[in-house]
Amino acid sequence: MARVFITGSADGLGLAAARVLLGDGHDVVVHVRNAPRLDAVRDLLDRGAEAVVADLSDVEQTRDLAGRVNRLGRMDAVIHNAGVYTGPAVLPVNVIAPYLLTALVEGPRRLVYLSSSEHYHGRAELTGLDWTGRRPGSYPDSKLFVTTLAAAVARLRPDVTSNAVDPGWVPTKMGGPGALDDLRLGHLTQEWLATSDDPDARSSGGYWHHRRRVRPHPAVGDHRFQDRLLETLADVTGTRLVPADEGSTVERP
Repeated sequence: MARVFITGSADGLGLAAARVLLGDGHDVVVHVRNAPRLDAVRDLLDRGAEAVVADLSDVEQTRDLAGRVNRLGRMDAVIHNAGVYTGPAVLPVNVIAPYLLTALVEGPRRLVYLSSSEHYHGRAELTGLDWTGRRPGSYPDSKLFVTTLAAAVARLRPDVTSNAVDPGWVPTKMGGPGALDDLRLGHLTQEWLATSDDPDARSSGGYWHHRRRVRPHPAVGDHRFQDRLLETLADVTGTRLVPADEGSTVERP
């Protein structure tokens, strides 16, 4: 059985994935934004899940979260599920947080990043962006960046499997009640990539939709764009993601 950490577990796809994984016998660590949100995962805690609390729009809380997760023990997989659709927290939550957690959480061999078909409308442009969350960010841009992050990690860290998932347009709080896709299919791929021994689930560098590997935005596979993104994120966070062949996961200036 695997030990899986899921960000953004208080509702939607994160909560659904946590329930299924717990039901399948896996150990699950859930994450919520603040202490009152613990009520949303009370049934999971009663069933044996552990919980951590942090606002991922705050860089220092995200760093502290990584430390607390490490103190719980090594995770086998991390599902970077947390995300926001509009507002100033788009880039901090959708991109900065998964980048920092990738750099700072020690040991997971499987990484799953939540993308979106909207990433196809993102701009492969890194100048002029407000990473601090003072101004609203672009959701399509954020999903292009996190999909590129997943591909970059797959390239630079061959000791892990790193994949991005388009869950589809599903009826969650973000997707809205008019969403047409199957909610179960919206979280099935994440669970499969995080825990399955299926050879396809053990592959890396993919962009997946309903357990089918599909072609992402062309910028995702561009190594120069991957490197520029990682350099930008290292500059804005003060934390550099170090390739596996340099012997360490993270370097702090």
